[in-house]
Amino acid sequence: MTRRRLVVLAQVLFVAAVVGYAGPALVEQWGAMQRHAASLDPSWGLVVLSGLLVLAAYALLIATWRAMLGAWDASLPFGAAARIWFVSNLGKYIPGKVWQIAAMGAMAQRQGVPAVAAAGSAVVVNLANIVSGFAMVLVTGAGVLRVSHPSGPRIAAVLVVLVLSGLLALPVLLPPLARLGARVLGRDVAVPRIPARAIWLATLGTALAWAMYGVAFQLLAVALDLAPSAGSTGATPGYIAVYTISYLIGYLSLVTPGGIVVRETMLVEGLIALGLADAPAGWLLAVASRLWLTVLEIVPGMLFLAHDALRRPSSLPHDGTPH
Repeated sequence: MTRRRLVVLAQVLFVAAVVGYAGPALVEQWGAMQRHAASLDPSWGLVVLSGLLVLAAYALLIATWRAMLGAWDASLPFGAAARIWFVSNLGKYIPGKVWQIAAMGAMAQRQGVPAVAAAGSAVVVNLANIVSGFAMVLVTGAGVLRVSHPSGPRIAAVLVVLVLSGLLALPVLLPPLARLGARVLGRDVAVPRIPARAIWLATLGTALAWAMYGVAFQLLAVALDLAPSAGSTGATPGYIAVYTISYLIGYLSLVTPGGIVVRETMLVEGLIALGLADAPAGWLLAVASRLWLTVLEIVPGMLFLAHDALRRPSSLPHDGTPH
């Protein structure tokens, strides 16, 4: 069996184990969840505020990506970058997260961004996003990592150090890797010089976005009256840690569209571990946050696609690329 098939098999077995665990737990808590749901009186102002904070985090990530493009002497207007970001983001709902990165690169090329810049900037920002996410969990609530494994904090710390070291070493490693690739492919491979400052910028931008996501998640919990204390701000680091680790685990689960079930299971276990919710409230918040996040991720992309469809007959040539 090839290594790729072994990786896919391991992913499938992991998801099956999570579903096998989450299914009975969800059924067991169903009655209590229904009672919680029946008494919900959402504060829609806070729900809207939490959504606006998530959209602000998206804007920060788009700005970070545009800054990374500058390392390749490429640029995109913010509107065009936002369109590419949100439409390509729909790719995460297809099993295999490479679709999101591939779509981002292809769409950027159609806007005149060089292929190397389009693909390279997308990959670097995604790597920085993963590294800064694990680092954020270590800073805000390392204990939540013990939900998946007793050695979780130590493993995450090692991963952060290794991947962050690799990211920071990219400016040094890329030229020899390019020469090796040129020899293997038998042709020149153009690789730009990436300033270390650009790597730090990507890591800092994505870390701030994780913090904003976590605060938005806490606002949602307060809005649904599912937080342990609606007026408490001391739990904010815990919400950031729980949201971030659950999102990362779901994202790294390649065979599940949008990390569904995997993310929710980790979210509930993290909330319980940090004392932020009991099981019924945790599952209700997990389901609500899935609906909340799906709307915020899908609607902007669908609106951009609808806008493209409406303007295509008059302003797009037959090949579907903008003038």
